[in-house]
Amino acid sequence: MALKMEITVERWPIAGTFTISRGSKTEAAVVVFTLTDSGFLGRGECVPYARYGESLDSVCAEIEKLRDALADGATRDDLPGLIGAGAARNAVDCALWDLEAKRTGRSVSDIVGLPRLHELSTAVTVSFGDAQAMAASTKGFANRPLIKVKVGGENDAERIRAVAEAAPASRIIIDANEGWNDDNIVENMLAAAKAGVVLIEQPLPAGKDEILAKIPHPVPICADESAHGTDDLHTLLGRYDSINIKLDKTGGLTEALRMQKRARELGFGIMVGCMVGTSLAMAPAVLVAQDADFVDLDGPLILREDRKPGLVFEGSRVSPPQPELWG
Repeated sequence: MALKMEITVERWPIAGTFTISRGSKTEAAVVVFTLTDSGFLGRGECVPYARYGESLDSVCAEIEKLRDALADGATRDDLPGLIGAGAARNAVDCALWDLEAKRTGRSVSDIVGLPRLHELSTAVTVSFGDAQAMAASTKGFANRPLIKVKVGGENDAERIRAVAEAAPASRIIIDANEGWNDDNIVENMLAAAKAGVVLIEQPLPAGKDEILAKIPHPVPICADESAHGTDDLHTLLGRYDSINIKLDKTGGLTEALRMQKRARELGFGIMVGCMVGTSLAMAPAVLVAQDADFVDLDGPLILREDRKPGLVFEGSRVSPPQPELWG
């Protein structure tokens, strides 16, 4: 039977509105790539991200360009020579992993050589808003062990104090999404340190972060928009303490695992994060997150309804994916 390929755009409503410093959205628009061969089916999901010049149309077109190569037997190892890193390659890479698992009857974690997968504790996310509204949202998560808070505007020190007071027993990550600048970063970092924040994610715009090598880090700093793949890591030394690995940035599980290994060798801490998508997008990231200092895979919890079957969430705990979902 010939290899069959399908590219599908899906829209998943968000429960309310999800807001970061760059704007708000009310739905997660994802691309699902499906490969079928001899009755076996493999799937991968990606989330096009405008910040990186991606759209639904561009990602679908990038995947379409791979049709002939995949039909001729292109493998995961061939993908970097055929398509750049990003959302499109992620969907294809993860679909190829899933297809191999289904063909062989082995889990992806077994193929990779990972120990038995264990349950993880994920951060939950509080959207950007004014200090009072964010404190109220944070208070609703005060029983969760790890909360990620979106900042990146004027008066962030006030937001930081408010959310820390609203959840005194929780560890808090501050994510500025490139929203700070050289003039306010020291003040905001000191406010974060005073509030007991455990990590600050991407405080400055990618490519405009030279000051991070010159100022103290009273709270560890994590690279997100500045960290896409393994080749970026050497440029981050001395500026960042941790990196956020997202499969939509790396171009799939294959590169994410490579990046994780090299990051550990260089002494970086590791967060495994996500865009807002369904459990199909989170499932491969669960494998990378088995060795992470911070896990941020709450994308499905932001949706009004998740894919079925999906990952099983109990509070902040998330179980490894079942084969019916992926891998």
